[in-house]
Amino acid sequence: MDNMILLLAIDVVTGVVFFLLGWIVGRRLMKAKLIAARQEADRIIADAQKEAETIFKEKMLELKDEQLQLRSNLEAELRQKQDDLARGERSLKDRERNLNVRTEDLDKKNKEAERLIQSNTAKEKALQQKQSRIDTLEAEGQAALERVAGLSKEQALEELKESLLEKAREATAEMVKEMRDRARINANKEAKEVVVSAIQRSAVDHAVESTVSVVPIPNDEIKGRIIGREGRNIRAFEQATGVDIIVDDTPEAVIISAFDPLRREVARMALERLMADGRIHPGRIEELVKKCEKEMQEQLVQIGEAACHEAGISGLHAEIIKLLGRLKFRTSYGQNILQHSIEVAHLTGLMCAQCGLDAKLGRRAGLLHDLGKSIDRFTEGTHVQIGVELAKKYREPKVVINAIAAHHGDEEYTSPISVLAQAADAISGARPGARRETLEIYIQRLQKLEEITNDFRGVQRAFAIQAGREVRVIVEPEKVTDAMAEVMAMDIAKKIESELEYPGQIKVTVLREFRATGLAK
Repeated sequence: MDNMILLLAIDVVTGVVFFLLGWIVGRRLMKAKLIAARQEADRIIADAQKEAETIFKEKMLELKDEQLQLRSNLEAELRQKQDDLARGERSLKDRERNLNVRTEDLDKKNKEAERLIQSNTAKEKALQQKQSRIDTLEAEGQAALERVAGLSKEQALEELKESLLEKAREATAEMVKEMRDRARINANKEAKEVVVSAIQRSAVDHAVESTVSVVPIPNDEIKGRIIGREGRNIRAFEQATGVDIIVDDTPEAVIISAFDPLRREVARMALERLMADGRIHPGRIEELVKKCEKEMQEQLVQIGEAACHEAGISGLHAEIIKLLGRLKFRTSYGQNILQHSIEVAHLTGLMCAQCGLDAKLGRRAGLLHDLGKSIDRFTEGTHVQIGVELAKKYREPKVVINAIAAHHGDEEYTSPISVLAQAADAISGARPGARRETLEIYIQRLQKLEEITNDFRGVQRAFAIQAGREVRVIVEPEKVTDAMAEVMAMDIAKKIESELEYPGQIKVTVLREFRATGLAK
């Protein structure tokens, strides 16, 4: 019994000891796990902080890059706007300067006109005073003559007329003989001078401008290099460019001849670069010609863009811009088509603005009205038809298409803008000095001048002389008196001003000649 109690006590004590040992070991293990968990949590927090800092730095760098990119874009846009403003200011200054010059010229002309008016008024008063004095003296002289001669006024006038007529006949006969002799001597010389002057002022200048370009060369030795051995260089150049090279005795110059001004300009650029490079042989010629042709295409775009900017037009198709550039190398009656188109654009825009229409659309129609002339030499059809097809192809507004189609009266006008574009085209082409007259127009003007003169009563014959600068009218002496001849000269001049367009001025001379013929048998 005691043993059982002892064993039971031992078991209890052992259980208590093991319980205490297990509790102590579990507590230590729990503390170790807590410490490890805390360390792991600290590590995770530290890693998270590092990752957050890394992400923050990356985002900050991205934001800085975006800010720099945005700033550079804004600076570029600002520079572009500043350049546009500067160009606009320069354009405004140039226009203001031109306006000031024109204003000064107008003021000078007004002052000169006022001075002339005052001078003419003073002269007119002096003439009136002299006329009144002459009338008084004439009356006094007439009375004195009547007293001295014992003749009446009518009798004295008859005798005086007969005396004066006899003297006038003698003086006239001598003067006519002298003038005929002088005219016979100088006629041939003056005729030659007139013909030479006319040729120099019209035909030669126009032909040179339309067909040839003169390229200066550093010395005449390079002409041999341009020709090459047995002419191979000049043949290669002409074959590559499609132009004719004229190497003659002209000092320090070579002439490029071609009816296509674009090919002529490419040839000029290539020849100048060949002379600057010094290597002139067929291979180098072909290489430079192709390079110049490529550069010419780029220049056409730049020229077209400049024309659009000058006319204040945007949004044109790239091909239309290039075609506008080609117009710089196209002329009509000596007038540059691109400058003519820009002028028509400005005129149409101004008239549209004054009429309350769309000025921007008017400028667009004016600029493109001769678009077909850029390729009319290489395409069948008139420049009007070609221009309409191009405008439809690149989807231009209907108003612009109608303005192109109707600016020569080929179609009906569908918009007031088309009418204004046609008027602006006529103004630009007809202003003095814009275009050279053709022989046909010149002859038609002379015929019209003679027709206007022949419509007057009493006119026997009329002759347009001195290249249309003078018209001489021979009248019938039985129907036209001397006083009537003076009035007729003024009436003819007024009718010519109202019905005929002409450069400069036209002198009207009315000739009245009375001839009496006697027959001796």
